[in-house]
Amino acid sequence: MKYNFKARDWNGKLIKGTLDVHDKAEAVETIKKNGLIPLLVTEVKDTVIGEIYRNIFSKISMKQITTFTRQLSTMMTSGLSLTDALSLLKNQMDKKTLMSEVLEYTLNNVRGGKSLADGLRKYKKYFGEAYIASIDAGEEAGVLEEVMTKLADNLEKQSEFQGKVKGAMVYPVIVIVGMIAVVIIMMIFVIPKLLGLFSDFGAELPGSTKALMAMSGFFTKYWYLMLLLVVGTISVLKIGNKNESFRLKIDTLKFRIPIMGELNKKSLLADTIRTLSMLLSAGIPLVEALRIVSNVAGNALYYNSYLHIAERVQKGFSIANSFEETGNFPVIVNQMVATGEATGKLDEILMRVSDYFSTEAEQSVKALTSAIEPLIMIMLGLGVAFLVVAVMMPIYNLTSQF
Repeated sequence: MKYNFKARDWNGKLIKGTLDVHDKAEAVETIKKNGLIPLLVTEVKDTVIGEIYRNIFSKISMKQITTFTRQLSTMMTSGLSLTDALSLLKNQMDKKTLMSEVLEYTLNNVRGGKSLADGLRKYKKYFGEAYIASIDAGEEAGVLEEVMTKLADNLEKQSEFQGKVKGAMVYPVIVIVGMIAVVIIMMIFVIPKLLGLFSDFGAELPGSTKALMAMSGFFTKYWYLMLLLVVGTISVLKIGNKNESFRLKIDTLKFRIPIMGELNKKSLLADTIRTLSMLLSAGIPLVEALRIVSNVAGNALYYNSYLHIAERVQKGFSIANSFEETGNFPVIVNQMVATGEATGKLDEILMRVSDYFSTEAEQSVKALTSAIEPLIMIMLGLGVAFLVVAVMMPIYNLTSQF
């Protein structure tokens, strides 16, 4: 529950803030622990509309998390205490954003004697399990500044890679969406009126025109079926996603899609291996790191693979053999893991492997865009040709009658 409070420090300065605690008594105790004298503590009651708005629109972006991590890392490396750094960041943040709430909540927790990881754990769905675990390990080992720097580097690499992938896909997506919109408008609004003229004149319609009329008629009469199909597909996937077997089949099929499947696999390997490297460099034990990576993989096939590796390593089996047993990792991963295991530099080797797959994924994106552009032009050309033949042929037949 949230409580607004007013308090004074020993110099008489008025302090205002918000605490997220279980009850009012805990709020008062937290204020006293911070060396303040509580004056007023009131519960914050959120409206239903406000709660719905927060759940839908109030989010933390990847960019915000990356910026926060880099700024906090820089401030702490410069010698600022954690509380001072968090306080500066909170004052710079727009108070209407969720990130401002995160900073205020975390700052109050840290002032109350809790760790940074404990403060951020409430917002784990935004920061991720790997992020929280890395900070927790860094605080326990007394190397939080170093861990924050590595986290910032990792997030910047991940953000840069995702930006390149999204940037390369913008043009094909815009063209495809535009084509679909034009086809729907033509089929529902334009073609029926145009073809209605041919029927009024009683002209002999060629096969292409009849096919166009049939498609247009279907779109006009049964357009709601398209919406039902989309909604039905989404519903089936959401329900099926709760079943482990169904989820595994779908996630496996994703990798078999031509070009896109390979890109998806390389991107996933780049992200998960980079995360594993970061966790190991933060001092988290290998078995625990593997289990964390399995949860952030976002794919049932690799979730099972990383869990299997964790179980085998815990029983004393070789790391490299455990990777190879799954059969889901490319040969280069197995070879590099064996090298890292032999040299004792597994975290460094894994980071190199991640960089390799990031480069491969970028090349796959270029190959995909290079293949999509001419394919789009061919489809567009065939569609235009079909429309021209279907519309112009009846006009030609009509003019030839006079």
